[in-house]
Amino acid sequence: MSKTAPVVAPTLAEFEATHENVSQVAIQTPVLHSNYLSELVGHDVELKCENLQRTGAYKIRGAFNIISKLSAAERKKGVVAASAGNHAQGVALAARNLGIKATIFMPVGASLPKLQATENYGAEVVLTGSIFSETLKAAQAHAAKKGAIFIPPYDHMDVVLGQGTVGLEILDQVADVNTIVVAIGGGGLAAGLAVSAKLKAAQQGRKIKVIGVQSEHAAPYVPSLKTGKLTELTITRTIADGIAVGKPGRIPFELIKQYVDKVVTVSDDEIAKAIVVLMERAKQVVEPAGAVAVAALMSGAIKPRGKTVAVLSGGNIDPLLMQKVIGHGLAASERYTTISVMLPDRPGQLVKTAEAIAAAHGNVVEVLHTRHGKGLEISEVELRMSVETTGHDHRQRVLKALHDAGLKARIEAE
Repeated sequence: MSKTAPVVAPTLAEFEATHENVSQVAIQTPVLHSNYLSELVGHDVELKCENLQRTGAYKIRGAFNIISKLSAAERKKGVVAASAGNHAQGVALAARNLGIKATIFMPVGASLPKLQATENYGAEVVLTGSIFSETLKAAQAHAAKKGAIFIPPYDHMDVVLGQGTVGLEILDQVADVNTIVVAIGGGGLAAGLAVSAKLKAAQQGRKIKVIGVQSEHAAPYVPSLKTGKLTELTITRTIADGIAVGKPGRIPFELIKQYVDKVVTVSDDEIAKAIVVLMERAKQVVEPAGAVAVAALMSGAIKPRGKTVAVLSGGNIDPLLMQKVIGHGLAASERYTTISVMLPDRPGQLVKTAEAIAAAHGNVVEVLHTRHGKGLEISEVELRMSVETTGHDHRQRVLKALHDAGLKARIEAE
């Protein structure tokens, strides 16, 4: 398809044929009911668990669909992709299953688990570029030099068709769904899902809503949809690196304009909270980009009506990042707090502080005792404590207990 050709939405028959093709490698992931989220939003909420998909994300669907359509001559040339994670694994597995050589370019410093997983699927990994745009240029240059086929992550109709099979499955698994909430990065998943789900619902004689979610630090669809033109933004640092895309794909954008009802944004704090809730309440390990749909429901950015499905688009999270995100999520939920107490520099003050916190049923997990804090009197010491609480009300009770004990305590900004 040329760059200037109009984008024509696929038909339901095309999505159904694609689903049959993609089913050779992708599984139908489960849908799980969430009591916690249902009570929170006042409507039934179901979770479409693409985090349990092969390779840990939905990307295998689009990758397999586009690669499987290559001619025999094209397959001999091999495929090339650029990715920091999920697209890399999807292309690597699809290529291996089809007997095609895959070369994946990843940024220097890419997550070790994702790099190893990509290599384990049989791909050759080339580490280059300190930022993804440099990696992408290197991959495209390599493909041009070697005559290999470059596999785009989202801006291709065969990729959109593959990702859209998620929408067909949702309509089959949750027949009375009213709203589907899905992450948007480049837009391949949201575009395909919105078209397929709405076509399937129309066939059943009803309408549904599809709402997209972006990180507030990488939300080019918001201004693009407002102006009706592709708009490129400078993305800022976000934990949701899987959807940190600065400019929408042309094909997904045209489809999202027509089929997605609304696009909202969420903060990193809201994403971190959602990851913790999914782990605790749903027993699901989800990467930041995969948790934005739930973050939108929890934050109130979306107020759905009727049965709602939130797509957990991926679960490939580095254990070290998970540790940081959980800590951040607990702090954002006011369950992990740093409290500073100014004390007279004399014996017995530490015991007095500990007793006050214990009386309020707080749990001290870390302590720093210093005489060198800024603003300290010469006869004072500062006690900085990391304290576990059950939430906002409990944290306030702990702080009150310290004040009631005559201690100068304050909560430190995270």
